[in-house]
Amino acid sequence: MKTLAIVIGLLLITSCSSTRYVDSWKNNEVDSFQPKKMLVVGMTDNLTARKIFEQELKKELNLRNLNAFVSTDVFGKDFTGSKRSEDEIDNMIKKLSREGFDAVIITAVKGIDDKESYTTGYYTIGYHWRRFGRYYYRFQDVYYTPGYYENYKVYQVETSIYNITTDENKSLVWVGSFKIVNPQRISSTVNDYVEKIIAQLEKERIITVLD
Repeated sequence: MKTLAIVIGLLLITSCSSTRYVDSWKNNEVDSFQPKKMLVVGMTDNLTARKIFEQELKKELNLRNLNAFVSTDVFGKDFTGSKRSEDEIDNMIKKLSREGFDAVIITAVKGIDDKESYTTGYYTIGYHWRRFGRYYYRFQDVYYTPGYYENYKVYQVETSIYNITTDENKSLVWVGSFKIVNPQRISSTVNDYVEKIIAQLEKERIITVLD
């Protein structure tokens, strides 16, 4: 649960981040998805990060006529901050049903990969070095000038939509996998990820396309 906080809590590093769609799965047994009341959940114990993420996704869903609410307004502040038993989770689902919720969209980090890139500054595209001597002279510094390695992280993030009022075979409506590469500022990371989620949901006609 703490990993999502790491993803969107790196506030002060100053390079770019990007979210990339990987793949998704849609339940073909679900004829239509028209939830009356949807809960947005970000699994992290970082309350600030959780609020920012949930509010942004809620805003985009509301714009598309989905009646979405954030978990910070429904659960206690510390609910996602510690491990819960199956009984506690069952009671949570019953509570949601009593309050009229019929769907949940939940986001969690599934894994983190450490990556490393090597940069020399000498890579060029084209064949304009026609003389061997000039080519050798220009690029010999690749071997004699040290390059540098840059470490970065790639987060495997998953967003799932569940119908909590139906049987188990139909409960999972949709799940999408994304990669967040080298996440940085909280606002840009959240906005980028939410944008990719919404775009994929619209593309697969899970939600209504905004006019």
